[in-house]
Amino acid sequence: MGTIHEVVEITGHIIDSWTLPRAWDIIMDRGGNFVIEDIRIGVHKDDPSYIRLKIEAPDDAVLELILSELQQFGVALVHADDVHTARVEQNGVLPANFYSTTNLPTQVRLHGQWIAVEAIEMDVVIVIDQEHKRAYCKPMHEVQTGDQIVVGHEGIRVQPFERDRGREAFAFMQSNVSSEKVKVLAIQEIARQMKETRARNGKILFVLGPAVIHTGAGRYVAELLRRGYVQVIFGGNAIITHDVESALFGTSLGVNLESGEQVEGGHRNHLRAINAIRAVGSLEKAIEVGLLREGITYEAIKHKVPLVLAGSIRDDGPMPGVIADMQEAQRRMREEIQGVEMTIMIASMLHAIATGNLLPARVRTVVVDINPAVVTKLADRGSFQAAGLVTDAELFLRELLEALS
Repeated sequence: MGTIHEVVEITGHIIDSWTLPRAWDIIMDRGGNFVIEDIRIGVHKDDPSYIRLKIEAPDDAVLELILSELQQFGVALVHADDVHTARVEQNGVLPANFYSTTNLPTQVRLHGQWIAVEAIEMDVVIVIDQEHKRAYCKPMHEVQTGDQIVVGHEGIRVQPFERDRGREAFAFMQSNVSSEKVKVLAIQEIARQMKETRARNGKILFVLGPAVIHTGAGRYVAELLRRGYVQVIFGGNAIITHDVESALFGTSLGVNLESGEQVEGGHRNHLRAINAIRAVGSLEKAIEVGLLREGITYEAIKHKVPLVLAGSIRDDGPMPGVIADMQEAQRRMREEIQGVEMTIMIASMLHAIATGNLLPARVRTVVVDINPAVVTKLADRGSFQAAGLVTDAELFLRELLEALS
C-alpha cells in the first residue's frame, strides 16, 4: 500500500454537506488510503472549510478510479498542470482515458488560466479549442476527427453542489415520506420560485408523463400555459396522445375523465386520436381546421411553447410531431434547455432521468411522482440538484395553481 500517491485539496462547506466523510468513504472503499496534511474548519455559518489530503493507492488504476469519483465533490489536484488532451482519430470514437463530465460547474486550466467549460452536462466530454481558448462539451456521437478531448484528471476543477441552506421547504422534500403540511409548504415554495424565475424572464421547463392526463390534471397544465408559467415542455408520445384523446373524446386510456368510468370501446380512443391528427397532417393543422380546440397541446402551440416529444419502441402511431430519432431528440432537448432556470418533472421517470442527464446543476429541479424511487434514481444518476415530492400529479398541479393564484 502507498506505492503511488497524489495530493488533493477540497474547499467549501465540506463538513455540513457531508462532502468530507463521503470522500473518505470513496478513497477507502476503492482500495486506497489517505493522510490529512492540512485542515481548516470554517468557524461561522458562511465560512468555507479546507482540507489537503495525500491519497495513497497500490497502483495507477486504483488511483485513477479514486480521483475520477472524487472530482464530483470538487476535489482538485494540488500540483495540477494544464489540462491534458488527446486527438480524436475516428468520428464518434473517444481517445483512451477520456474525462467524463458531471453536471456541476467545471473549469479547466489552459495556458495557466482557469476557464469555464461551456454547456456543461453529465456524461459527455470536454473539447478544447486552443486557438480561441475555449472549453465546451460534446456527446460522444458528435466528436469529429481532429477534436482535442480532455483526458485524465490534470487541470480540471469542479465546483461541488451545495443545497440552499436558507430554504427549509426544499429540505423537507428530501424525505421519501412527508406530511400533508410539508407538501403544502413545499408547493408554496415551488410557486414562489416560479414567480421569481418568470419575473427575471427565466424559462421554466415542464417534463410531463401521461399520468398528468390520466389523473385529470391536464387542465391545470393548460392553465399554467395560459398564465405564462411554462416556456418548454418535454415528453413522449403518450402525453401528447392522451392529451389529444382527452380533447377529442373526453377520455384517457378509454376512461371518462369526468365520471371516471370506462367508456365502451374507449380502449381504441388513443388510436382514434392519433389517426385523426395523422389524417389532417399535423397538430398545427388540427388547430387550424378547428379539430383540436383545447388541452395542453392546443395551449402550447397557441402560445408558441416548444414541445420536444421523444418517441420510444413501444409507441403507437406515433403522433405527428414525435421524434423517432433519439440523437435528434437529444439535440432538440439540448437546444431548448438553453436559458432554463427551473424544471418541474411530473410523473415521468424515463423522461425525467433523460432530462436530468442534460441539465446543469444550477437549474432548480423538482421531481413530482407517486413513486418515491423516482427522485432517488435521479439523484443516484448524478442529478444532485433534484428535490422530490411524493404525491399525486393531480393534487400537486391543483395546489400549485392555487398557490400561484
